[in-house]
Amino acid sequence: MRYFLIAGEASGDQLGAALMAGLRQLDPQAEFLGVGGPAMTPLGLTSLFPMDELSIMGIWEVLPKYRHLKRRIAQTAQSVIDAAPDVLITIDSPDFGLRVARLVRAQRPDLRTVHYVAPSVWAWRPGRALKMAQVIDHVLAILPFEPPLMRAASMTCDFVGHPVATADVAGPDEAQLFRNAHGIAPDAPVVLCLPGSRRGEVTRLGPRFDEALIRLRDRVPEVRVVLPTVPGVSGMVRDMIRRWPTAPIVIEEPDEKRAAFAAADLALAASGTVSLELAANRIPMVIGYDMAPLSRLIVGALLRTDTVTLVNLVSETRAVPEFLGNRCQPGPMAQALQDALENRAKRGAQLDAMDLTMDRLGKGGEAPGLRAARSVLQAITGPR
Repeated sequence: MRYFLIAGEASGDQLGAALMAGLRQLDPQAEFLGVGGPAMTPLGLTSLFPMDELSIMGIWEVLPKYRHLKRRIAQTAQSVIDAAPDVLITIDSPDFGLRVARLVRAQRPDLRTVHYVAPSVWAWRPGRALKMAQVIDHVLAILPFEPPLMRAASMTCDFVGHPVATADVAGPDEAQLFRNAHGIAPDAPVVLCLPGSRRGEVTRLGPRFDEALIRLRDRVPEVRVVLPTVPGVSGMVRDMIRRWPTAPIVIEEPDEKRAAFAAADLALAASGTVSLELAANRIPMVIGYDMAPLSRLIVGALLRTDTVTLVNLVSETRAVPEFLGNRCQPGPMAQALQDALENRAKRGAQLDAMDLTMDRLGKGGEAPGLRAARSVLQAITGPR
Protein backbone atom coordinates (compact mmCIF):
# COMPACT_ATOMS: atom_id res chain seq x y z
CA MET A 1 0.00 0.00 0.00
CA ARG A 2 0.94 3.63 -0.35
CA TYR A 3 1.05 5.67 2.86
CA PHE A 4 1.20 9.48 3.02
CA LEU A 5 2.52 10.56 6.43
CA ILE A 6 2.88 14.07 7.86
CA ALA A 7 5.02 14.74 10.94
CA GLY A 8 5.71 18.27 12.14
CA GLU A 9 8.28 18.02 14.93
CA ALA A 10 10.92 15.76 16.47
CA SER A 11 8.54 13.70 18.63
CA GLY A 12 6.24 13.12 15.65
CA ASP A 13 9.23 12.14 13.54
CA GLN A 14 10.10 9.42 16.07
CA LEU A 15 6.51 8.18 16.17
CA GLY A 16 6.39 8.21 12.38
CA ALA A 17 9.60 6.20 12.12
CA ALA A 18 8.33 3.53 14.52
CA LEU A 19 5.02 3.37 12.65
CA MET A 20 6.82 3.06 9.31
CA ALA A 21 8.96 0.21 10.68
CA GLY A 22 5.80 -1.53 11.89
CA LEU A 23 4.05 -1.04 8.56
CA ARG A 24 7.08 -2.34 6.68
CA GLN A 25 7.02 -5.44 8.89
CA LEU A 26 3.34 -6.09 8.07
CA ASP A 27 3.43 -4.74 4.50
CA PRO A 28 6.94 -5.34 3.04
CA GLN A 29 6.11 -3.52 -0.20
CA ALA A 30 4.89 -0.38 1.61
CA GLU A 31 5.58 2.93 -0.14
CA PHE A 32 5.95 6.08 1.96
CA LEU A 33 5.43 9.72 0.98
CA GLY A 34 4.95 12.94 2.88
CA VAL A 35 6.68 15.21 5.38
CA GLY A 36 9.09 13.96 8.01
CA GLY A 37 12.49 14.35 9.60
CA PRO A 38 15.77 12.51 10.14
CA ALA A 39 14.18 9.50 11.85
CA MET A 40 11.69 8.83 9.04
CA THR A 41 14.07 9.48 6.14
CA PRO A 42 16.17 6.29 6.49
CA LEU A 43 12.98 4.22 6.36
CA GLY A 44 12.14 5.45 2.88
CA LEU A 45 10.50 8.85 3.20
CA THR A 46 11.69 11.78 1.07
CA SER A 47 10.22 14.84 2.77
CA LEU A 48 8.44 17.43 0.65
CA PHE A 49 10.26 20.16 2.60
CA PRO A 50 12.33 20.39 5.82
CA MET A 51 10.18 19.28 8.74
CA ASP A 52 11.70 21.86 11.09
CA GLU A 53 9.72 24.57 9.26
CA LEU A 54 6.73 23.27 11.24
CA SER A 55 8.40 22.98 14.66
CA ILE A 56 6.89 26.08 16.19
CA MET A 57 4.41 26.39 19.02
CA GLY A 58 2.16 29.04 20.50
CA ILE A 59 -0.02 31.71 18.93
CA TRP A 60 2.58 34.45 19.28
CA GLU A 61 5.26 32.30 17.66
CA VAL A 62 3.06 31.16 14.75
CA LEU A 63 1.74 34.56 13.66
CA PRO A 64 4.91 35.81 11.88
CA LYS A 65 5.07 32.59 9.83
CA TYR A 66 1.37 32.21 9.13
CA ARG A 67 1.49 32.96 5.38
CA HIS A 68 4.39 30.60 4.82
CA LEU A 69 2.65 27.83 6.77
CA LYS A 70 -0.52 28.38 4.77
CA ARG A 71 1.45 27.88 1.54
CA ARG A 72 2.96 24.68 2.93
CA ILE A 73 -0.50 23.41 3.90
CA ALA A 74 -1.78 23.95 0.34
CA GLN A 75 1.34 22.36 -1.16
CA THR A 76 1.07 19.30 1.05
CA ALA A 77 -2.65 18.83 0.41
CA GLN A 78 -2.09 18.97 -3.35
CA SER A 79 0.71 16.41 -3.01
CA VAL A 80 -1.67 14.05 -1.21
CA ILE A 81 -4.29 14.43 -3.92
CA ASP A 82 -1.74 13.90 -6.70
CA ALA A 83 -0.19 10.85 -5.00
CA ALA A 84 -3.57 9.11 -4.43
CA PRO A 85 -2.36 7.10 -1.40
CA ASP A 86 -4.34 4.38 0.37
CA VAL A 87 -4.32 6.41 3.58
CA LEU A 88 -3.33 9.83 4.91
CA ILE A 89 -1.69 9.66 8.35
CA THR A 90 -1.21 12.92 10.22
CA ILE A 91 1.12 12.62 13.21
CA ASP A 92 0.65 15.02 16.13
CA SER A 93 1.03 18.71 15.04
CA PRO A 94 -2.75 19.03 14.50
CA ASP A 95 -2.65 22.70 13.55
CA PHE A 96 -0.82 21.71 10.36
CA GLY A 97 -1.87 18.14 9.69
CA LEU A 98 -5.60 18.58 10.19
CA ARG A 99 -5.69 21.62 7.93
CA VAL A 100 -4.10 19.49 5.24
CA ALA A 101 -6.64 16.73 5.90
CA ARG A 102 -9.52 19.20 5.55
CA LEU A 103 -8.34 20.35 2.11
CA VAL A 104 -7.81 16.75 1.04
CA ARG A 105 -11.22 15.60 2.26
CA ALA A 106 -12.90 18.33 0.22
CA GLN A 107 -11.54 16.74 -2.98
CA ARG A 108 -11.06 13.12 -1.90
CA PRO A 109 -13.87 12.28 0.57
CA ASP A 110 -13.23 8.57 0.01
CA LEU A 111 -9.61 8.66 1.28
CA ARG A 112 -9.11 7.02 4.69
CA THR A 113 -7.54 9.36 7.23
CA VAL A 114 -5.74 8.50 10.46
CA HIS A 115 -4.41 10.83 13.13
CA TYR A 116 -1.62 9.60 15.43
CA VAL A 117 -1.71 11.15 18.93
CA ALA A 118 -5.13 12.25 20.08
CA PRO A 119 -5.48 15.99 20.75
CA SER A 120 -5.42 16.85 24.44
CA VAL A 121 -9.15 17.57 24.64
CA TRP A 122 -9.01 16.44 28.28
CA ALA A 123 -6.91 19.56 28.99
CA TRP A 124 -8.45 22.29 26.86
CA ARG A 125 -10.70 22.98 23.85
CA PRO A 126 -12.84 19.80 24.01
CA GLY A 127 -14.60 20.88 20.83
CA ARG A 128 -11.48 19.95 18.87
CA ALA A 129 -12.52 16.29 18.85
CA LEU A 130 -15.82 17.03 17.08
CA LYS A 131 -14.06 19.31 14.62
CA MET A 132 -11.38 16.69 13.97
CA ALA A 133 -14.05 14.05 13.30
CA GLN A 134 -15.07 16.02 10.21
CA VAL A 135 -11.80 15.06 8.50
CA ILE A 136 -10.38 12.09 10.46
CA ASP A 137 -11.74 8.54 10.46
CA HIS A 138 -9.45 6.82 12.97
CA VAL A 139 -7.21 7.91 15.86
CA LEU A 140 -4.14 6.22 17.34
CA ALA A 141 -4.05 7.18 21.02
CA ILE A 142 -0.91 7.03 23.16
CA LEU A 143 -2.63 7.69 26.49
CA PRO A 144 -5.00 5.05 27.90
CA PHE A 145 -7.82 7.41 28.87
CA GLU A 146 -8.20 8.94 25.39
CA PRO A 147 -10.15 6.36 23.28
CA PRO A 148 -13.55 7.01 24.92
CA LEU A 149 -13.15 10.73 24.26
CA MET A 150 -12.42 10.13 20.56
CA ARG A 151 -15.23 7.57 20.15
CA ALA A 152 -17.67 10.01 21.71
CA ALA A 153 -16.85 12.33 18.80
CA SER A 154 -17.70 9.57 16.26
CA MET A 155 -14.16 8.49 15.38
CA THR A 156 -12.77 4.98 15.85
CA CYS A 157 -9.79 4.92 18.19
CA ASP A 158 -7.25 2.41 19.51
CA PHE A 159 -4.85 2.84 22.42
CA VAL A 160 -1.57 1.69 20.87
CA GLY A 161 0.76 2.31 23.81
CA HIS A 162 3.32 5.01 24.40
CA PRO A 163 6.81 4.52 22.88
CA VAL A 164 8.54 5.60 26.08
CA ALA A 165 7.10 2.61 27.98
CA THR A 166 8.91 0.07 25.80
CA ALA A 167 12.07 2.05 25.01
CA ASP A 168 15.40 0.74 26.25
CA VAL A 169 16.93 2.66 29.14
CA ALA A 170 20.58 2.72 30.10
CA GLY A 171 21.76 0.73 33.09
CA PRO A 172 24.15 1.28 36.04
CA ASP A 173 27.28 0.57 34.00
CA GLU A 174 26.48 3.33 31.49
CA ALA A 175 25.60 5.66 34.33
CA GLN A 176 28.98 5.06 35.93
CA LEU A 177 30.79 5.57 32.64
CA PHE A 178 29.00 8.89 32.23
CA ARG A 179 30.01 10.03 35.70
CA ASN A 180 33.61 8.97 35.09
CA ALA A 181 33.75 10.71 31.69
CA HIS A 182 32.64 14.01 33.20
CA GLY A 183 34.52 13.80 36.49
CA ILE A 184 31.38 13.53 38.62
CA ALA A 185 31.98 12.14 42.09
CA PRO A 186 30.04 8.93 42.94
CA ASP A 187 28.05 10.66 45.69
CA ALA A 188 27.40 13.95 43.85
CA PRO A 189 23.72 14.45 42.91
CA VAL A 190 23.22 14.83 39.15
CA VAL A 191 20.39 17.17 38.14
CA LEU A 192 19.10 17.32 34.57
CA CYS A 193 18.14 20.75 33.21
CA LEU A 194 15.57 20.30 30.40
CA PRO A 195 14.18 23.67 29.23
CA GLY A 196 12.59 22.28 26.05
CA SER A 197 13.48 21.58 22.43
CA ARG A 198 12.03 24.71 20.80
CA ARG A 199 13.86 28.01 20.58
CA GLY A 200 11.07 29.96 22.28
CA GLU A 201 10.97 27.50 25.17
CA VAL A 202 14.72 27.61 25.70
CA THR A 203 14.77 31.41 25.60
CA ARG A 204 11.86 31.74 28.03
CA LEU A 205 12.63 28.95 30.48
CA GLY A 206 16.43 28.72 30.37
CA PRO A 207 17.26 31.72 32.60
CA ARG A 208 14.57 30.80 35.15
CA PHE A 209 15.76 27.21 35.31
CA ASP A 210 19.35 28.42 35.74
CA GLU A 211 18.39 30.69 38.63
CA ALA A 212 16.47 27.85 40.30
CA LEU A 213 19.50 25.58 39.96
CA ILE A 214 21.83 28.28 41.34
CA ARG A 215 19.62 28.42 44.44
CA LEU A 216 19.67 24.63 44.71
CA ARG A 217 23.48 24.61 44.45
CA ASP A 218 23.67 27.19 47.23
CA ARG A 219 21.91 24.67 49.47
CA VAL A 220 23.48 21.49 48.02
CA PRO A 221 26.93 22.60 46.79
CA GLU A 222 27.95 19.18 45.42
CA VAL A 223 25.16 19.16 42.80
CA ARG A 224 26.27 18.74 39.17
CA VAL A 225 23.97 20.00 36.42
CA VAL A 226 23.65 18.30 33.00
CA LEU A 227 21.79 19.93 30.10
CA PRO A 228 20.80 17.57 27.26
CA THR A 229 19.91 19.39 24.07
CA VAL A 230 19.02 18.73 20.43
CA PRO A 231 20.66 19.95 17.20
CA GLY A 232 17.98 22.54 16.42
CA VAL A 233 18.72 24.58 19.56
CA SER A 234 22.18 23.40 20.63
CA GLY A 235 23.88 26.53 19.29
CA MET A 236 21.64 28.93 21.19
CA VAL A 237 21.89 26.76 24.32
CA ARG A 238 25.67 26.99 24.29
CA ASP A 239 25.52 30.76 23.72
CA MET A 240 23.04 31.16 26.56
CA ILE A 241 24.94 29.15 29.17
CA ARG A 242 28.04 31.28 28.70
CA ARG A 243 26.19 33.89 30.74
CA TRP A 244 25.27 31.42 33.48
CA PRO A 245 27.41 31.69 36.65
CA THR A 246 28.10 27.93 36.68
CA ALA A 247 27.92 26.35 33.24
CA PRO A 248 26.27 22.91 33.10
CA ILE A 249 27.59 19.91 31.21
CA VAL A 250 25.96 20.12 27.76
CA ILE A 251 25.35 16.90 25.84
CA GLU A 252 23.90 16.35 22.38
CA GLU A 253 24.47 12.72 21.37
CA PRO A 254 21.48 10.37 21.92
CA ASP A 255 23.65 7.67 23.52
CA GLU A 256 25.14 10.16 25.95
CA LYS A 257 21.66 11.44 26.75
CA ARG A 258 20.59 7.89 27.64
CA ALA A 259 23.60 7.55 29.92
CA ALA A 260 22.91 10.95 31.52
CA PHE A 261 19.35 9.91 32.29
CA ALA A 262 20.64 6.73 33.92
CA ALA A 263 23.09 8.76 36.02
CA ALA A 264 20.59 11.43 37.09
CA ASP A 265 19.05 11.78 40.53
CA LEU A 266 16.66 14.64 39.75
CA ALA A 267 15.38 16.81 36.90
CA LEU A 268 13.98 20.28 36.29
CA ALA A 269 12.04 19.99 33.05
CA ALA A 270 9.67 21.80 30.73
CA SER A 271 6.17 20.35 30.55
CA GLY A 272 5.79 17.75 27.85
CA THR A 273 6.67 14.20 26.84
CA VAL A 274 10.04 14.47 28.56
CA SER A 275 8.23 13.87 31.86
CA LEU A 276 7.49 10.35 30.62
CA GLU A 277 11.13 9.80 29.63
CA LEU A 278 12.09 10.80 33.15
CA ALA A 279 9.45 8.45 34.57
CA ALA A 280 10.79 5.56 32.49
CA ASN A 281 14.18 6.19 34.09
CA ARG A 282 12.60 6.68 37.56
CA ILE A 283 14.02 10.20 37.93
CA PRO A 284 12.07 12.45 40.35
CA MET A 285 11.26 15.75 38.69
CA VAL A 286 9.96 19.27 38.98
CA ILE A 287 8.02 20.65 35.99
CA GLY A 288 8.09 24.31 34.95
CA TYR A 289 6.51 25.95 31.93
CA ASP A 290 5.49 29.33 30.58
CA MET A 291 4.40 30.74 27.24
CA ALA A 292 4.41 34.07 25.45
CA PRO A 293 1.94 36.46 27.17
CA LEU A 294 -0.82 36.18 24.58
CA SER A 295 -0.59 32.39 24.42
CA ARG A 296 -0.54 32.14 28.21
CA LEU A 297 -3.66 34.29 28.51
CA ILE A 298 -5.64 32.26 26.00
CA VAL A 299 -4.54 28.81 27.15
CA GLY A 300 -5.01 29.75 30.81
CA ALA A 301 -8.60 30.77 30.17
CA LEU A 302 -9.37 27.49 28.39
CA LEU A 303 -7.51 24.99 30.59
CA ARG A 304 -9.84 22.31 31.96
CA THR A 305 -7.54 20.37 34.30
CA ASP A 306 -5.55 21.22 37.41
CA THR A 307 -2.38 19.56 36.06
CA VAL A 308 -0.73 19.18 32.65
CA THR A 309 2.04 16.82 33.71
CA LEU A 310 1.49 13.46 32.03
CA VAL A 311 2.78 11.43 34.97
CA ASN A 312 0.15 13.06 37.19
CA LEU A 313 -2.60 12.48 34.64
CA VAL A 314 -1.84 8.86 33.78
CA SER A 315 -1.19 7.81 37.38
CA GLU A 316 -4.19 9.83 38.62
CA THR A 317 -2.02 11.42 41.30
CA ARG A 318 -0.48 14.84 41.80
CA ALA A 319 2.90 13.51 42.89
CA VAL A 320 4.97 15.63 40.47
CA PRO A 321 5.13 19.33 41.42
CA GLU A 322 4.56 21.74 38.56
CA PHE A 323 4.96 25.50 38.20
CA LEU A 324 3.06 26.95 35.24
CA GLY A 325 2.67 30.46 33.86
CA ASN A 326 3.18 33.12 36.52
CA ARG A 327 4.10 30.41 39.03
CA CYS A 328 7.14 29.39 36.97
CA GLN A 329 9.57 31.20 39.28
CA PRO A 330 13.08 30.19 40.46
CA GLY A 331 12.45 30.31 44.22
CA PRO A 332 9.53 27.85 44.43
CA MET A 333 11.11 25.57 41.84
CA ALA A 334 14.38 25.48 43.82
CA GLN A 335 12.51 24.50 46.98
CA ALA A 336 10.60 21.77 45.15
CA LEU A 337 13.87 20.44 43.73
CA GLN A 338 15.38 20.27 47.20
CA ASP A 339 12.29 18.47 48.50
CA ALA A 340 12.44 15.94 45.65
CA LEU A 341 16.11 15.34 46.40
CA GLU A 342 15.97 15.14 50.18
CA ASN A 343 12.38 14.39 51.30
CA ARG A 344 12.07 10.61 51.28
CA ALA A 345 8.27 10.57 51.38
CA LYS A 346 7.87 12.97 48.44
CA ARG A 347 10.53 11.14 46.46
CA GLY A 348 8.86 7.80 47.11
CA ALA A 349 5.47 9.13 46.04
CA GLN A 350 6.94 10.26 42.74
CA LEU A 351 8.62 6.91 42.11
CA ASP A 352 5.36 5.04 42.80
CA ALA A 353 3.48 7.35 40.41
CA MET A 354 6.12 6.81 37.71
CA ASP A 355 5.96 3.01 38.01
CA LEU A 356 2.16 3.08 37.75
CA THR A 357 2.39 5.39 34.74
CA MET A 358 4.72 3.07 32.85
CA ASP A 359 2.49 0.06 33.54
CA ARG A 360 -0.55 1.91 32.22
CA LEU A 361 1.33 3.08 29.11
CA GLY A 362 2.12 -0.48 28.04
CA LYS A 363 5.41 -1.46 29.67
CA GLY A 364 6.26 -5.06 28.81
CA GLY A 365 3.83 -5.20 25.87
CA GLU A 366 4.18 -5.16 22.09
CA ALA A 367 6.09 -2.24 20.59
CA PRO A 368 3.75 0.74 20.01
CA GLY A 369 4.93 1.18 16.42
CA LEU A 370 3.79 -2.33 15.53
CA ARG A 371 0.51 -1.94 17.45
CA ALA A 372 -0.08 1.32 15.61
CA ALA A 373 0.66 -0.33 12.26
CA ARG A 374 -1.89 -3.08 12.93
CA SER A 375 -4.43 -0.44 13.85
CA VAL A 376 -3.76 1.53 10.65
CA LEU A 377 -4.19 -1.53 8.44
CA GLN A 378 -7.43 -2.41 10.18
CA ALA A 379 -8.65 1.17 9.70
CA ILE A 380 -7.86 0.99 5.96
CA THR A 381 -9.51 -2.36 5.33
CA GLY A 382 -12.34 -2.28 7.88
CA PRO A 383 -15.79 -0.72 7.50
CA ARG A 384 -15.99 3.06 7.64
